[in-house]
Amino acid sequence: MIIDCHTHIWDRDSEPGKDVESQVRQVVSGPLAGRDLRGLDPSLDQLLAASKPVDKSFVLAFKSRYLDIEIANNLVSQYVRQHPDRLIGFAGIDPTVGRPAVAEIRQARDELGLRGITLSPSAQDFHPADTRAMQVFAEAALLRMPVLIHQGVHFSMASKMEFARPYLLDEVAREFPTLKIVIAHLGYPWVDECVVLLGKHSNVFADISALLQRPWQAYQSLLAALDYGVIDKLLFGSDFPRMSATTCIEALYSINQVVQGTGLPPIPRQLLQAIVERDALPLLGLAAATPQSSPRAPATIFNEHER
Repeated sequence: MIIDCHTHIWDRDSEPGKDVESQVRQVVSGPLAGRDLRGLDPSLDQLLAASKPVDKSFVLAFKSRYLDIEIANNLVSQYVRQHPDRLIGFAGIDPTVGRPAVAEIRQARDELGLRGITLSPSAQDFHPADTRAMQVFAEAALLRMPVLIHQGVHFSMASKMEFARPYLLDEVAREFPTLKIVIAHLGYPWVDECVVLLGKHSNVFADISALLQRPWQAYQSLLAALDYGVIDKLLFGSDFPRMSATTCIEALYSINQVVQGTGLPPIPRQLLQAIVERDALPLLGLAAATPQSSPRAPATIFNEHER
């Protein structure tokens, strides 16, 4: 089973879509450096074409009041429902907006059929332990919806790196030990912090999306996870449309080329294969065909980091 835990699609003809594309085009690096992203197609058809080796893909919605951009939940829901056998939608929730985020989570799950939640503290301007964010985490834990934390430190010049530090999620993981958390990009550039967090909390995972654009840094990151004994908690992710799943798989299997002729240890191929073929669905509580209803319970309130 190959699960791509990190893809993005949007309607490039809509104003929010144009804003997203403009933001992404500014920060592309690695093999795509200098390439105009207008040549890349973030459409559903292109995602399906680019993910032929993949059994299922997580499609991430996104909303940021702070950056004034959005990949709408209803758009992702519309796409996912066209191919429920291949796509799983994650709702973009912004804890800082006026509408209660808890109600939006319920709507995303019950009405739109979205199975997880995407947050980006750095791109949404909140400390992970902000009262409003903790209410989102509490609701996600209650509904058994995994939360993907999008690092997003390169998403915009306005993104706040101080809110992207993986160690800030330690408080969240302690407070909600049953909540499934995925840290995007293995916490880059704070990979060591992320690796320690993976070792400390059984329900915290990381995806390797975007890392493979930089082979040397990807190798170092994988080696850190291997040395710390948490390489089995890494999930495959392509970061489409920046890279296709096929390109990422090829890059991952070729990662040891950067240390050929040196005394540095290679990453065992069977461990690389395990990352590609790791079935994230049961790990994240998504193996069931449809989300199960859960009773309403009051969310825990935290005041220490309220802004």
